[in-house]
Amino acid sequence: MPALLDTPDLRTLADAIDDSCVMLSAQQGGLPTPGASQTLARQLAETLARLVPGVRFREALTRGGWYRLGSVIDGNGERVAAQLGRWAEDALASHGGDLHALADDCAARGLRATCLNGKTHYWVAQIGPAATDMLQLEIEELQEVVSHVLVDDDAPSQPTSLEELIDPGEDTARLNLPIGAPFYSLRRLAHVGDFLATLRAQKPQPQAVHRFIDDWQRSSAGASTLFSTHWLLALREYVDRYHQTIYQARPLAAAGKGAPTFASCVGMRGRALQEALTAFDRQAGYPMAWFFHTLTSKAVPLAVTVAVVEDMHAGFHYLPQRDLDVVTDSLHRPYSF
Repeated sequence: MPALLDTPDLRTLADAIDDSCVMLSAQQGGLPTPGASQTLARQLAETLARLVPGVRFREALTRGGWYRLGSVIDGNGERVAAQLGRWAEDALASHGGDLHALADDCAARGLRATCLNGKTHYWVAQIGPAATDMLQLEIEELQEVVSHVLVDDDAPSQPTSLEELIDPGEDTARLNLPIGAPFYSLRRLAHVGDFLATLRAQKPQPQAVHRFIDDWQRSSAGASTLFSTHWLLALREYVDRYHQTIYQARPLAAAGKGAPTFASCVGMRGRALQEALTAFDRQAGYPMAWFFHTLTSKAVPLAVTVAVVEDMHAGFHYLPQRDLDVVTDSLHRPYSF
């Protein structure tokens, strides 16, 4: 296990990474290039190696298929408003709250909505022996596209709410017409331990993610491999209706570490179940992988934990005591994501 390294100044490091993203975005220009992500990875690696030479970041996962509301443009492609949501609220108010009047105005002007199609690149660095001794970097790869015509007179139905006007949902065909080159932006640079400490301060009882990491550290998994080799965290923070900042986190399997196939059948027990669990762990690359995937995916049914404990009571002892304790505790106090 690595020794605890000095935590770098995250604000200074984040500023430097952000500058790197801006430089790469400017270099790309024009149309997207097939090697853009590889160029980003190389340039970021060089920046990180220069700024924190004792800390080794590596790309752990890329997640795409998401989008964010963009702006409003007219039929000539001229920008009407930079923020679609805020514009819609102001426009509705200016029409006296009359959605039909707003829709008629949008149709007459040929207004269109844009969105930002995105991918998130996750980088991680282990800076100490504990699972939470980990830095997590999130870089967004974004491209603005025309999403949809705000009000299409030829459409079979018209928006019935402001939300439907600005974001008609996944069932509606999107235009996806690029109006700008892809660009990169720093989303987050976080010390995982600090983030989880802040999350823990929200509630007196440990949340699911705290239990997940505690179970990792006291099981055979934590004794044999680094958490950051196989997992990272989807971190989220938002302001609720009471103006309180809410923090959330859930585990994500790292790239290439997705759930293997669990070869089992209903009612499997004893040696057959042991072999199925061992095969799953071997594919995943660490012990107790089957247990952590019962909590985070559908790859292994939750009922398997019951079968393992029942096997133990029947005299089949194929788990170390530390792992059996983890499994038993999860049955007494269930949790999952």
